[in-house]
Amino acid sequence: VAITRPLAVTNCNVDLESLMSDQNRSIATLAITTLLKTGNESSVDRLMKQITSFMSDISDEFKIVVIEAIRSLCLKFPLKYRSMMIFLSNSLREEGGFEYKKAIVDSIVTLIGAIPDAKEIGLLHLCEFIEDCEFTYLSSQILHFLGNEGPRTSDPSRYIRYIYNRVILENPTVRASAVSTLAKFGALVDELKPRIFVLLRRCLFDTDDEVRDRATLYLQTLNGEVAVGNSEKDVKEFLFGSFDVPLANLEASLRTYEPSEEPFDISLVSREARSQPLHDKKAPGKKPPAGAPAPAPVSAVDAYQKMLSSIAEFSGFGRLFKSSEPVELTEAETEYAVNVVKHIYENHVVLQYNCTNTIPEQLLEDVTVYVDATDAEEFSEVCSKPLKSLPYDSPGQIFVAFEKLEHVPAIGKFSNVLKFTVKEVDTSSGEADEDGVEDEYQLEDLEIVSADYMLRVAVSNFRNAWENMDPESER
Repeated sequence: VAITRPLAVTNCNVDLESLMSDQNRSIATLAITTLLKTGNESSVDRLMKQITSFMSDISDEFKIVVIEAIRSLCLKFPLKYRSMMIFLSNSLREEGGFEYKKAIVDSIVTLIGAIPDAKEIGLLHLCEFIEDCEFTYLSSQILHFLGNEGPRTSDPSRYIRYIYNRVILENPTVRASAVSTLAKFGALVDELKPRIFVLLRRCLFDTDDEVRDRATLYLQTLNGEVAVGNSEKDVKEFLFGSFDVPLANLEASLRTYEPSEEPFDISLVSREARSQPLHDKKAPGKKPPAGAPAPAPVSAVDAYQKMLSSIAEFSGFGRLFKSSEPVELTEAETEYAVNVVKHIYENHVVLQYNCTNTIPEQLLEDVTVYVDATDAEEFSEVCSKPLKSLPYDSPGQIFVAFEKLEHVPAIGKFSNVLKFTVKEVDTSSGEADEDGVEDEYQLEDLEIVSADYMLRVAVSNFRNAWENMDPESER
C-alpha cells in the first residue's frame, strides 16, 4: 500500500517509527522501508541517522530491501542525494556478501544516471570501493562504468590513479578491465593521451596474455598504427562501440566454421538474441513433431542456414535473415502433427512444414502441402519440395518457397492443406499395401506478420548505442 498510496499510510508514521526499534528485525525492516516510502523531504535526514544504527543488526537479505528503498527515496527527493550517497558509501565499507554489495553499487550507478549533480561524488565513492573490493565482477563492472562516465567529468585525471592501481594490484580479469578503462580515457581526453600511453606501455609486460593483448591493441589503434576507419570517430567506435553480435551466436558460428580459403565473416553471424525456453510444451509420451532444430538453441539460425543452403532449390536465396519459432498448425493428439517454421530471406520466404504421422497402421506417401496464398497477394509461389514417404513416428519436412519484393516486409495469410496417399500397414509384419488412397487433411491458417522481419538485437550499453546513433535516424 505504501508504494501505491503513500498518503494513505502517512497517518501511521508515528506508530511505524516506534516499530523501528522492535525486537523482531523483520518487523523493524518493514517499518523502516515503509517510512522511506511515505516520508517527506524534511524527514529524510532523521530517517537516515536511525537506519545507520540499525543496519549492523540485520541480515544481508534485509539490508538489500533497505538499500532498494533508499534508492527509490533518493529518486523521489533528488536534492537529498548527498546524505544518501554518504550512507551508501559507508555501507560499501561494511562487511557484507556479494548480493548486498552489488545492490549498493547498482543503486549508486542508478543515482548517477538519474541525478547529474551526483555523478562526481558517486564516481569517487565507487573508486574508493574498488581499492578494497574482493569481488572481481563488481570491480570489472565499476571499471567499465568509470570508462564510460569518467572522461565526461570536469576533472577526468583524478580517476586515473584508482584505475592504474587495479593494473598493479589485482587479478588478471580486473587488470584487463582496467586496461580497457585507461584506453577509454586516452581515446576521449586528448590532454591525458600521452600519459595514458605511458601506463599502457607498462602493461605490455604483464604476466597475463589477455592484459598484454588489450594493451597492444589499444596502443596501436589509438596511435593510428592500425587502420580501422577513416576518422578518430571510427577508431572509438571500433574500440568501445557496443558489440551487437550475441556471444553465444558468435561461438556457435565459430564452432561450425571449417578452415578454408574463405575467411570467417562476422557479418554473417545472426544478430538475433534467442533465449532458451523454460520447458518443452509437448504432449507427454510424444516425440516433438519436428525433424529440424528445435526452437531453442542460439545456433538454430546457423543450423537452418546450413540445412537450407544444402537444398538446391534454395541455395541461391542468399543469407538467411531470420527463422521463426515453430508455429503449430494442428491440435495436440491429432492423427498428424504439423508445425511450420518461417525462414525469411531478402526477397524470399521459405515455409518449412515439420510433419509427424502418429498412426501406426498408416504409411503416407507423396506428401505435400497445398498452400493457398489468395490472402497474401505480395507473395508468389516459386517452388515446393514434397516428401516422398512419411512412416509412423518418423518426422519429415516439406518445403514451400515464395518470392516477394526485395526490402519489403510483405505480410499475408496462407491457408494450408496436407495432401498425401495413405497406405494401410500390417503392424505385425510392417508391410504396407501396394494400393493407396488419396486423402487430405486441413491445417490451421498461417500468417506472416511484420514481426517476422525484425530481429532482437543485444545492446550491451544502451546509452553509448543511443549517443552514437546517426542524427539522420532521428525523427
